[in-house]
Amino acid sequence: MSTDESASPQNWRNRRTRLAARLRARTPTVAPGVFDMVSARVADRIGFDVLYATGYGVSASHLGLPDAGLATYTDMVGRVVAFATACSTPLIADADTGYGGLLNVHHTVRGYEAAGAAGLQLEDQAFPKKCGHTPARSVVSEDEMVRKIRVALEARTHEDFLIVARTDARTEHGLDEAIGRAKAYRDAGADLIFVESPESVAEFERIGSEVDAPLVANLVEGGRSPGVSAATLADLGFTLVLNPLTGLAAAVHALSTSYAHLKRCGSSEGLELPLHDLEDLHRLLGFEDVWAFEARWSRDPA
Repeated sequence: MSTDESASPQNWRNRRTRLAARLRARTPTVAPGVFDMVSARVADRIGFDVLYATGYGVSASHLGLPDAGLATYTDMVGRVVAFATACSTPLIADADTGYGGLLNVHHTVRGYEAAGAAGLQLEDQAFPKKCGHTPARSVVSEDEMVRKIRVALEARTHEDFLIVARTDARTEHGLDEAIGRAKAYRDAGADLIFVESPESVAEFERIGSEVDAPLVANLVEGGRSPGVSAATLADLGFTLVLNPLTGLAAAVHALSTSYAHLKRCGSSEGLELPLHDLEDLHRLLGFEDVWAFEARWSRDPA
């Protein structure tokens, strides 16, 4: 699908409807984190059912800064519209805390929906938020988050624009508090419920058994949660499995390895890390469309 076709509002609506039906039916689904346009194009080509615009990854790739509340609404919504325009796969985007109070949440939902996202994720951290796999994260009151969810639901213009409600209460307040909040956010109407950073398989199992909703699991390599297969998580009752940093971590490792070799040797000769084929890179980035355009308009109109 060309960029123009992908950016059609009708295509965006169709993607939302397709994804909403899939996740509300609790069909197990894996979402890779995308953080820049190359990662988005690669993931889109692979054929996932949904992509996840990771706030950590966008903060890192777009700003070179940590995921600590430094990326703004404007930073993020600009990336969302770029991803949605270039990709044919529906996209759920990280919206942090909604970037402020209730009016900001309303504005954020409208903005992400207009940008082409299929849904967004809101979390109950206090501002400034931090990555969910770092320490010392504080949360707002349960009532405040419930109001944010209700505002988000009222703000969306299409019922298939998904609202994912995340609680970060587990780390500082324990699993009981996190599960209690998860149930409250479900009752407030959130489409998917996300308990961040369970610390064992048994905790995943308890969440799956006690929270009756389409559930989100977040697997961060080296983070607070154990590595669990998507199949196991599906058996435990989880619908959407996010892998937000797999691509970013792999890319940083590849860049570090290749640049160190270049500094050491002066060229890429002898680099053990395989390099992507140049012709396929041209195709990935859309050069074929450029060449076709140039060929068409280089012809003598007479």
